[in-house]
Amino acid sequence: MKSILIKNAQLVNEGKSITADVLVQDGRIAQVGQDISADADETIDATGLHLLPGVIDDQVHFREPGLTHKATIGSEARAAVAGGVTSYMEMPNTVPNAVTQELLQDKYDIAAETSLANYSFYMGATNDNLSEVLLTNPNTVCGIKIFMGSSTGNMLVDNEETLEQIFSKAKLPITVHCEDEQTIRDNMAIYEEKYGEDIPVKCHPEIRNEVACFKSSFMAVKLAEKHNTRLHILHISTEEELKLFRNDIPLEQKRITAEVCVHHLWFDKEDYDTLGTQIKCNPAVKEARHKAALLQGLLADKLDVIATDHAPHLWEEKQAKYKKAPSGVPLVQHSLQMMLEFVKQGKLTLEKMVEKMCHAPAILFNVRERGYIRPGYWADLVLVDLNKPYTVSKANTYYKCDWSPFEGHTFGSTITHTFVSGHLAYVNGAFDESRRGERLLFDR
Repeated sequence: MKSILIKNAQLVNEGKSITADVLVQDGRIAQVGQDISADADETIDATGLHLLPGVIDDQVHFREPGLTHKATIGSEARAAVAGGVTSYMEMPNTVPNAVTQELLQDKYDIAAETSLANYSFYMGATNDNLSEVLLTNPNTVCGIKIFMGSSTGNMLVDNEETLEQIFSKAKLPITVHCEDEQTIRDNMAIYEEKYGEDIPVKCHPEIRNEVACFKSSFMAVKLAEKHNTRLHILHISTEEELKLFRNDIPLEQKRITAEVCVHHLWFDKEDYDTLGTQIKCNPAVKEARHKAALLQGLLADKLDVIATDHAPHLWEEKQAKYKKAPSGVPLVQHSLQMMLEFVKQGKLTLEKMVEKMCHAPAILFNVRERGYIRPGYWADLVLVDLNKPYTVSKANTYYKCDWSPFEGHTFGSTITHTFVSGHLAYVNGAFDESRRGERLLFDR
């Protein structure tokens, strides 16, 4: 691999922002310092640009295998890299569901051939695949995924004995989607009685409400406390759930952690009026009080990670009436720009943003040699121009589904360069796909 010297960048890493140079050799960070004068195959003058660790997104749905009319690992990995996301962890509710070691390996094989970004894939749990789940290698797989509330697919785990077994025996992190299924069904019956087949999409947060979220999250936390399980609860969407999480110990010591997604920080119930089913997702985007509380929970370190839950569907599918429109929003390309807007608005510091999008996922999942700008670590790096506006259009959106809820929106920042494992994979709208990303490894 060619060596690259990045000069005069404003480097944001480990709580500090300094002007520095970075030398990349053989895919890794060789030196970090000032006035590095080493010979390199390529030199990039990053004056006026900020250099960040690559974003690690711990929750995406890339739809392959089986749902490739919506997306592929290759297409969505390209979009991720264009947005500064250098590593992702992808969910098992593809077709077939990744619920055996053989089916899980199939996804790794596809990624090795097609993924521009670094990758890992969750092993899916069902009510009857405990033996397969327990075969999962903790050093080569990011985690186990349990749907404790049905979402997309048929992976609802509601057998209490199965949950007890998984929580007591798992040797790698358990990630959970938490919404109480019975609460949702009861609420849906009420709204069907009132509206028939014409339920307004704005009722979505009332059907998949705070009670459903809290009840399921509470159960997961109690199971984890009982068995001392390493538990990570995905896409927290309510103010009420924040009371379940601690902020009085270092992240490295937490056994129970939580994620917030960019859309729950950005949108609220009023946005259904203009975006409709475009922002229909599970858990639902809810009232503005939740959005405000989630940001405060993030700043207070009750919420540990910022992710996307990137979940593309075809535009035509999303135009169906509320009940038939699938849940999920394509977000992985614009998550970093979304959070850079929060920085510009004074809601978040650059250092805190990097902590939550880069450092914390590496800590929570014990990702080997990634998530930081450190000598010896893999060179997963992003250069951003905080003063260059970027207007989202179909021409510069790389999802296979070919739409974004941000189409026409102008962000205040632009991702200019993305390095994946030392490979300069993206520069100002152009991709270099001569190398693929690497499989993530984990120190457990």
